[in-house]
Amino acid sequence: MQNIMSIETVSLNKDNTAVVIIDQTQLPYNIEMLELRTQEEVWKAIYLLQVRGAPAIGVAAAYGVYIGAREIETQSYEEFRIKFKQKKDYLASSRPTAVNLFWALNRMEKVVIDHADKSVQELKHLLLEEANEIKAEDIRVCRRIGENGLALLKDGDGILTHCNAGQLATVKYGTALSPIYVGLEKGYHFKVFTDETRPLLQGARLSAFELHSSGVDTTLICDNMASAVMKKGWVQAVLVGADRIAANGDAANKIGTSGVAILAKYYGIPFYVCAPLSTFDLNCKTGDDIHIEERSAEEVTEMWYKKRMAPEGVKVFNPAFDVTDHQNIAGIVTEYGVATAPFEKSICEMFSKRDKLKV
Repeated sequence: MQNIMSIETVSLNKDNTAVVIIDQTQLPYNIEMLELRTQEEVWKAIYLLQVRGAPAIGVAAAYGVYIGAREIETQSYEEFRIKFKQKKDYLASSRPTAVNLFWALNRMEKVVIDHADKSVQELKHLLLEEANEIKAEDIRVCRRIGENGLALLKDGDGILTHCNAGQLATVKYGTALSPIYVGLEKGYHFKVFTDETRPLLQGARLSAFELHSSGVDTTLICDNMASAVMKKGWVQAVLVGADRIAANGDAANKIGTSGVAILAKYYGIPFYVCAPLSTFDLNCKTGDDIHIEERSAEEVTEMWYKKRMAPEGVKVFNPAFDVTDHQNIAGIVTEYGVATAPFEKSICEMFSKRDKLKV
């Protein structure tokens, strides 16, 4: 089995004309690389989950808007700025919940705004440099999250995870799975239980695939088996990622995460959210302010089945995410340390550390 850790999830091709991604809809059957040469192709890849995971979406969006900028044919700064914003807004419409999408696009737009004195050609070069830095920063940040998260674990621990917040959700290492990979490098031996994660099976298709191919002791379980393995004492910590974190510590992540957090609290198991500061949205006071994406009914009724597994015409509720209450979170692992309750205070401290010392 090919080790997924040897492949970058998102990159730019050698002549800077295409965003290269692993098509995650093909995993684990095929490792297929896609070259996205237009903004429309990047938008479609994000919407269809060919690239997914908040940090990976951010990197793909940065490269995607750079590809769009290359297509702008003008020497007028003002015309370039207006057309660039149109392309940025277009990519921003691909998915509403993952804040890294907007964070990356805003960083790219800031390059244009801050360099009004540059030529269009120079602006395009600066945009390429910024997109490359967003990618490099993602790798550095995920490594640091892994090191900070590893300090919370012991060799031999059983760890449960939900959805996929591994390398496939970032450029390298991942967020929630980064402590496991950093531990693997240092000789730790963890036993990882991966929730299947319905309806899109990111745990089965992606987390189990990358962990198993990396040599990690991995056991796949259905979502409704989490309580059973916790009750047996097989789980000492839960590690999950996040797509958006509110100022009070409420965290939006793949649907089903909040239920895992409730179970973990019942069994006295620490529940950790692992995410970079770019995933925090301080404009959201609580989780109630986070917009939750709803997806098509077919993901529940038809996908993965040879025959439709629900009656025609039945109503379907298919939110892509739910919000875990901060009271059920033991800590939020970031690149600048671990935020703990009271989260309003500790999250502000994380941002103060960032302002003093960039990772």
